[in-house]
Amino acid sequence: MEHKKTYYAKELKTPHGDLIIEGPVAQEILAKLEFHEDLVAFRPPAQQHQALIGIAGLPEGRIIIARYKNMVVGYATYLYPDPLERWSEGNIENLIELGAIEVIPKFRGCGVGKHLLIVSMMDDAMEDYITITTEYYWHWDLKGTGLNVWEYRKVMEKMMNAGGLEWYATDDPEISSHPANCLMARIGKRVDNESIQKFDRLRFMNRFMY
Repeated sequence: MEHKKTYYAKELKTPHGDLIIEGPVAQEILAKLEFHEDLVAFRPPAQQHQALIGIAGLPEGRIIIARYKNMVVGYATYLYPDPLERWSEGNIENLIELGAIEVIPKFRGCGVGKHLLIVSMMDDAMEDYITITTEYYWHWDLKGTGLNVWEYRKVMEKMMNAGGLEWYATDDPEISSHPANCLMARIGKRVDNESIQKFDRLRFMNRFMY
């Protein structure tokens, strides 16, 4: 499968200054930008910056960023699912995962996450993909936001809906381990029926185990 990437950008005005939401950002541009020290959700900022530069260089990898002047203050990553995850088992070459989305505390509540999703889907190439995201409540910043699990889930679901991702049922054990966890997906307009059927089989693997 050919992985086309077309760059898009959008300005977002916030009370803390204007942001540029843009991407997919090329590896060499990402390497030159500063990376905010509050981007700590997944690993220390310097390491996460390097990880994003690595993803940007993958054929299917896409990094969409929120940029304040020369500083990355938020990002979303798209790449093939981790080889250890269920979602890679079907070897569906047009299935990619929204792996991480993070925004620094200062700019939360300004619609940054929503706009990262909107800009992600501006690229027509996304119509060739099944885009999935797996949401686990233990990754959520409940302490920092002051929200309970269900309030956070509602906010997160609304944000994902902005990118056209919808809730999908699955018997995946990790997702099924807590009712707030969920699988969300967006099936592009040009995705063929065979890929959709493979995705459905991945969602419900346990029913075939008897």
